[in-house]
Amino acid sequence: MTRMHIHVGVADLDASIAFYSALFAAAPTVRKPDYAKWMLDDPRVNFAISHEHAALGIEHLGIEAESPEELQEVYARLERAQRPVLEEGCTTCCYARSEKSWIADPDGVQWEAFHTSGAETTYGNPAMAAPLNPEPIRAAP
Repeated sequence: MTRMHIHVGVADLDASIAFYSALFAAAPTVRKPDYAKWMLDDPRVNFAISHEHAALGIEHLGIEAESPEELQEVYARLERAQRPVLEEGCTTCCYARSEKSWIADPDGVQWEAFHTSGAETTYGNPAMAAPLNPEPIRAAP
């Protein structure tokens, strides 16, 4: 079963952790000096925030697969979408070891498809994060 992924860039990590912990009624599953992540089951989402690695606002959306086989099914969906796909492959990002690819919708909204296979001690390569569109997704004023 896949899980929705949302990554948001924040200005004040501690204030945002307090806010989202109250909103989700749960502490982060992962907490680092520049990053926090909640793996929620209701709603089923991998919700991450970071300070220093992303512009403020929604940075990208994604679909997280629970197995390599499920990831191949998601990759097939990306191909059917008939948009350019950036195959990043095995990488380290967000303190995790993952395999991933990226696609952008017709309006430039970035989507990441990935499977995480383990934890890492570093954030990874922020230059690869959200490679298809340098502008974050922002709510209308």
